[in-house]
Amino acid sequence: MSTSSPEAVKKLLENMQTDLRSLSMECKKKFPPVKEAAESGIVKIKTIAARNTDILAALKENSSEVVQPFLMGCGTKEPKITQLCLAAIQRLMSHEVVSEAAAGNIINMLWQLMENGLEELKLLQTVLVLLTTNTVVHDEVLSKAIVLCFRLHFTKDNITNNTAAATVRQVVTVVFERMVAEDERFKGIVEQPPPVQGNTNRRSVSTLRPSAKDAYMLFQDLCQLVNADAPYWLVGMTEMTRTFGLELLESVLNDFPGVFLQHQEFSFLLKERVCPLVIKLFSPNIKFRQGSSSAASPAPVEKPYFPICMRLLRVVSVLIKHFYSLLVTECEIFLSLLVKFLDGEKPQWLRAVAVESVHRLCVQPHLLRSFCQSYDMKQHSTKVFRDIVNALGSFIQSLFIVPNAGNAAAVSAPAGGSGSGVQGTAQGGPGTGGVSGTLTTQAAFEYRGTWIPLMTVSVQGSAKATYLEMLDKVEPPSIPEGYAMSVAFSALLDLVRGITSMIERELAMEEEAAAEFREAHPDQEWKPQPGAHLVWEEMVSACWCGLLAALSLLLDASTDETATENILKAELTMASLCGRLGLVTPRDAFITAICKASLPPHYALTVLSSNAANLSSKAYSIQGQSVQIISPSSESHQQVVAVGQPLTAQPQGTVVLTAKNIQCMRTLLNLAHCHGAVLGTSWQLVLATLQHLVWILGLKPGVGGALKPGRAVEGPSTVLTTAVMTDLPVISNILSRLFESSQYLDDVSLHHLINALCSLSLEAMEMAYGNNKEPSLFAVAKLLETGLVNMDRIEILWRPLTGHLLEVCQHPNSRMREWGAEALTALIKAGLAYKHDPPLAQNQRLQLLLLNPLKELSNVLHADIRQKQLECVLQILQSQGDSLGPGWPLVLGVIGAIRNDQGESLIRTAFQCLQLVVTDFLPTMPCTCLQIVVDVAGSFGLQNQELNISLTSIGLLWNISDYFFQRGEAITQELEREEEALQKQAQERGETLNRPFHPAPPFDCLWLCLYAKLGELCVDPRPAVRKSAGQTLFSTIAAHGTLLQQPTWHIVVWKVLFQLLDCVRTSSTTADKEKIESGGGNILIHHSRDTAEKQWAETWVLTLAGVARIFNTRRYLLQQLGDFFEAWEVLLNHIQSAALSKNNEVSLAALKSFQEILQIVTPVKDSDKAGDALAAMGVPPVLIDPLSASGPGRPLVRSDSLVERLTRYNGAELQAPPPGEESALEDSALWWSAWNTWYRTGTDSTRPPSGPTEKLSFIPSQPFLTALIQIFPALYQHIKANFSMEDLKKLGVILHGAVSVPISSDASPFILPSYTEAVLTSLQEAVLTALDVLQKAICVGPENLQVMYPAIFEQLLLFVEFSCKPPQYGRMETKHVANAKYNQIQLFAPAEWVALNYVPFAERSLEVVVDLYHKTACHKAVINEKVLQNIIKTLRMPLGLKYACPSESTWKLAVSSLLKVLSIGLPVARQHASSGKFDTMWPELANAFEDFLFTKSTPPDNLSIQEFQKNEAIDVEVVQLISTEILPFANFIPKDFVGQIMTMLNKGSIHSQSPSFTEAEIDVRMREDFSKVCFETLLQFSFSNKVSTPQEGYISRMALSVLLKRSQDVLRRYVEDERLSGRCPLPRQQVTEIIFVLKAISTLMDSLKKTQPENVDGNTWAQVIALYPTLVECITCSSSEVSSALKEALGPFKDFMQPPVSKVQNGES
Repeated sequence: MSTSSPEAVKKLLENMQTDLRSLSMECKKKFPPVKEAAESGIVKIKTIAARNTDILAALKENSSEVVQPFLMGCGTKEPKITQLCLAAIQRLMSHEVVSEAAAGNIINMLWQLMENGLEELKLLQTVLVLLTTNTVVHDEVLSKAIVLCFRLHFTKDNITNNTAAATVRQVVTVVFERMVAEDERFKGIVEQPPPVQGNTNRRSVSTLRPSAKDAYMLFQDLCQLVNADAPYWLVGMTEMTRTFGLELLESVLNDFPGVFLQHQEFSFLLKERVCPLVIKLFSPNIKFRQGSSSAASPAPVEKPYFPICMRLLRVVSVLIKHFYSLLVTECEIFLSLLVKFLDGEKPQWLRAVAVESVHRLCVQPHLLRSFCQSYDMKQHSTKVFRDIVNALGSFIQSLFIVPNAGNAAAVSAPAGGSGSGVQGTAQGGPGTGGVSGTLTTQAAFEYRGTWIPLMTVSVQGSAKATYLEMLDKVEPPSIPEGYAMSVAFSALLDLVRGITSMIERELAMEEEAAAEFREAHPDQEWKPQPGAHLVWEEMVSACWCGLLAALSLLLDASTDETATENILKAELTMASLCGRLGLVTPRDAFITAICKASLPPHYALTVLSSNAANLSSKAYSIQGQSVQIISPSSESHQQVVAVGQPLTAQPQGTVVLTAKNIQCMRTLLNLAHCHGAVLGTSWQLVLATLQHLVWILGLKPGVGGALKPGRAVEGPSTVLTTAVMTDLPVISNILSRLFESSQYLDDVSLHHLINALCSLSLEAMEMAYGNNKEPSLFAVAKLLETGLVNMDRIEILWRPLTGHLLEVCQHPNSRMREWGAEALTALIKAGLAYKHDPPLAQNQRLQLLLLNPLKELSNVLHADIRQKQLECVLQILQSQGDSLGPGWPLVLGVIGAIRNDQGESLIRTAFQCLQLVVTDFLPTMPCTCLQIVVDVAGSFGLQNQELNISLTSIGLLWNISDYFFQRGEAITQELEREEEALQKQAQERGETLNRPFHPAPPFDCLWLCLYAKLGELCVDPRPAVRKSAGQTLFSTIAAHGTLLQQPTWHIVVWKVLFQLLDCVRTSSTTADKEKIESGGGNILIHHSRDTAEKQWAETWVLTLAGVARIFNTRRYLLQQLGDFFEAWEVLLNHIQSAALSKNNEVSLAALKSFQEILQIVTPVKDSDKAGDALAAMGVPPVLIDPLSASGPGRPLVRSDSLVERLTRYNGAELQAPPPGEESALEDSALWWSAWNTWYRTGTDSTRPPSGPTEKLSFIPSQPFLTALIQIFPALYQHIKANFSMEDLKKLGVILHGAVSVPISSDASPFILPSYTEAVLTSLQEAVLTALDVLQKAICVGPENLQVMYPAIFEQLLLFVEFSCKPPQYGRMETKHVANAKYNQIQLFAPAEWVALNYVPFAERSLEVVVDLYHKTACHKAVINEKVLQNIIKTLRMPLGLKYACPSESTWKLAVSSLLKVLSIGLPVARQHASSGKFDTMWPELANAFEDFLFTKSTPPDNLSIQEFQKNEAIDVEVVQLISTEILPFANFIPKDFVGQIMTMLNKGSIHSQSPSFTEAEIDVRMREDFSKVCFETLLQFSFSNKVSTPQEGYISRMALSVLLKRSQDVLRRYVEDERLSGRCPLPRQQVTEIIFVLKAISTLMDSLKKTQPENVDGNTWAQVIALYPTLVECITCSSSEVSSALKEALGPFKDFMQPPVSKVQNGES
């Protein structure tokens, strides 16, 4: 209920009346004046109540009168009355019905009571009510009231004193509250201008309003009083204490800071009065040194006084807190003093109080910041902030280092005891006054034997002081051990917490502002206020050294987990802050401290020690006293949780880890995890330390780089307690999370992390050199983890990351390497599998970047790395093969980077990859990569580690070619697009486009690369590879060559095929002839392949055949090339050199190829077949070689019809070339070129060796020669038009040479079934065929060809001679076929050379001659060239030899041939007798007859009679020929010849036999028939009744004369023999002869009778008559046959019986 409500007023009036009544009652007896006054007062009140509506106002107006009775009552000094009055007055006051005057009166009355010492408590109460309920009391009245209270404070009564003290405090507060209220009221009103500065009159407070003035006067007097000076305003003070004064000052300053800050007058007081006062009062504390004897100083030093000192510190705290901005200089002094009080020489209590004060400052970060701005950042100013921090640090150190002398007992007090008794327990310290016997593990610090317990002194962030609050203590209290340390510790922690949270808050605000600014103005640069940053940096710079020194020491000394945690947290936050502010040195220093604490003591880790060295060289001097950063001591009694192997070589072998180390490690992890972004270069420290810890704890990397507890075996000396065992998974997990969190780092920080890991890894690599110790894989594993989680921005870290891992891969330590490769391949796989944005397919650059390291791995020589690399490729192909796109060249590069020194397994893995590519991915890769695929497949073909792979890779090349063929169009389009782009780029750069086979179109280039690769494989050192490659090359060209454009064929021919032929030729000719031992014992090599030379021969054969086949099948296409003729020449040259190579296989194959390119499939026998060959020429190659889908690939699916495709590539429909002049000309040039080659080959291969036999190295084989000769007929068809005599001669030489070549005896059984059979070898057949073709051609050819006939005859006749005189091959000794050793016993005896059986050949040649002569006898050339004579001359040899001929058939054939030839030739000869062309023939013929009919050779002994008779019949035939063909035409024949014939007949008709024959033989051998025929012939020509010419008469005469002479001889011999033989009958032969002669004589006689006498020569008559006596002599013969013949012979002589005529007539005159 408010005091002004009607009810309240009514109540008041009632109460007052009641009071007055009570008063009058009390004073009725003793104090009548008072009673009266009271009664009049009652009336007064009633009057007021009756008259006024506003009763309270009226009361106040009349308050002096209303109060008067009560004041009088107080004056009675009667306790009861006084009490009643004071109560009444208080009631009035409380209703605010007291005026100023009344108040003055009341105060005066109270003063009197005070002086009389009455009702003191009531007085104080009244004053308080009076002053608090209203503001009527001021100025002197007020001062009087205040003095009254002060005086009551100093009474003898404790209660009064205390109440008075409280009242004073309240009154002082009221005064200032009034001033604040007044200011509030006048807030809006414009102030007067302030008074002139420098007005020193302290009383001049005229500028102040009333309440302010009161406050001013009061405060000024308080200062005076404390300073022991007289007050100006508080008149009447009798005594005062400094402690009370200081408390009042403190409360005013603390409660009303605004007053001092707003009013200059008050500020002035602060500066001029308060500060000097404080400094003056501090002086005893400053000068005092604990332990210094007072005698030493002349003036006794005033001892510090605890109550004052403590209050002064409180005042200072308030001053600093509130008026720092006004009192900058003064605060500097205060703070310096404060720092000094922490000094070790000061009393314990003083240090404790000072440390509490410092703690108060430490919880006010903004204040600290102001210090920093005002002092530390100003030039020439004390570095106050730094000093405070350093002082705290030194203070903490001093507690450890200098055990306080005053409390020595405490130092050695056991844990749990509290040396200084009760105080510790009172403060909640763990000590129990030494009573408790239980030993609790107490939180404490222990360092070098000094043990300091830790107490809970205040709640975090608030400085609740203990000793600063002991206002009742006069003596300095005893400080419990550990108290100062605990406060200092809290102060440090609060300091760190305050500063860091403040700066971080501001940083956050700044970042927010920056973000907003950027949103608003995206184009502008945000510029923060530099001032703020500078302050923060300065603050950190100023405090970090001291903090670090203190925290490191505490960390080392701490035995309590919570304390440790707090220290670590402080270090962590400092490190993070320094990092955020970019202060590298302090950041690294804090991190180093944490790192060192994590590791075992004295652990040799270079990164840390070098860093610590930097720090410890800085000693911080704090006002002359230096603070050293203390290096940790190793004697902390910590629980050991792990023993492990050190990573670096330690002196002590194993190292131990304590729980604290693990705790620090967790902080380190926490630091890295949460503040990774600000670590920068200190990542190095952090990671190095973690690496070592991980190593000691035995964590080893697992899949993906996460660390797992290793198996126990790995570190035999690693011992882990269960405590740490449970921690390990957690630590390992945090470690992984730490690197996972790297995904939230910005790019720069991430780079720092990567760099740190790299350099860490480099160190690990350094350590792993040269020893086989297990390397530390921490860095590599973590690089992997970091890479994996940062896939989304992998570009920025890929190069440093992979660059380093590649180095690791080259490390000699296999474990290290293996992990490097593991990490690298895992990253590449992850990178390719990651769903990037934009996807890899659209980000070529990134994809290439990712694949590049895979390629780089190819440069590493270690097989295990290459294995990993290839496995990775295989996995990439399996998972991402479809999407590699532009990455293909790199991947293929990796697959293809194989070398022969790498071993099989690598090559096998790489090959698997390639197979996968070829089978699955050709369609998905860019066409530009196809060429690389070809190269790679080729390189697998060329590797020599694994033959099967080489062969399979050739198969792959076939598959690739198939693919090209199927996808031709698509590939062409894509390549051409690509080509255009490249062309454009090249033009822009001004370069020429550079690619292999450039002018050819790109698709063709692809084919060319394929061919070139296969070409390389065709000359591989291994025969199997060569063979396979050769087959594949020619198959692909055959199957797919149609796709090539015409100009490309030019390159195929010159750059692929001919180049290949060159290489093969070179290799073959230089190949080794050493026998190759069977490979490895399990492979048998056939003897035809057992030298390198033989193996190369096979290759040469294949290659040549392949090229020839292409020339054959693609003839039409190739002929359209400009230089087909040159190509043809080169090919022929190759064929020639192969044909002439000293290897039967090669040479024969060369000829087969020759046949093929001449398009001769089988040896041509008849001229009509040659026509077909010509027809075949024009057929387009497609039809010759239907493109069957051959090869090992899948069947080719034709995407379009063949004709279309051919049309597309060749530009026009394929038609047979028109039979125009040009093609004919060009053709003939080609054919002549072929003829020249054939001629050179033939000449060289058949030329007999010139040197001695021993050197003979090579003789061409029969099949070779046969094939060579078989080529001629077909070749001739094309060159016959210009085939000249000259060429014919060349041909002859070759044919002759070929036939002369002997056979090796070990081959002869295969070529000649048996020497007895008269069979021609195929070579001989071929030779004859060749000549046959020629003569047929001449036959149908024009006139001018016929001159060649004689040459052909000559050639054939040469062959005929072979029958008797086998040809010689050089100077070689040959055996006759019959004498050769067929089955040679010794397997490897040198083969003998066997001359062939030439008889059948010669005989066949002879038949041909006869046949040909039959056709050509009348040709002019034949006549002119004396062919007939030559034939006869040749036949003379076998005819002469007769039985001596190698073969009996020869002379028989010779005779029959002679007869045939003569039957044709003689008429021709007679015809041309006059021309003299046959003159030389006749003697030749005569000799031939002579040689044959009277041979010098004897018939063989085993000749049967039948045989002999047959032979005789032949002789008879010859004579018959003479009688029919020669003698009748004697007049056309030279006389000599006829003479010779006659002589010969004569000789034949007489039986000439050798006497040595036996009877039986003689009978047979006498050639009776022969003689008879000769005789008959002689006889026949001895006369002729139709002599038409003298010539004929002459031949008759000659014949007659011969005949008669012969008869005479026979008869005489018969008579002789008859006589000699006596009784023995003569041989039948002789008897027959004589009978024959006798008959002949009778026949002759008849003839002579019929002849005209004048025709008969006289001599003839004489000879006839002379026979008579001889006949007569024969009469005695005993044979009846002879007798009857004789009778007939003698009969005609009767015509001669004429009488004698006259003598003259008889010529006897």
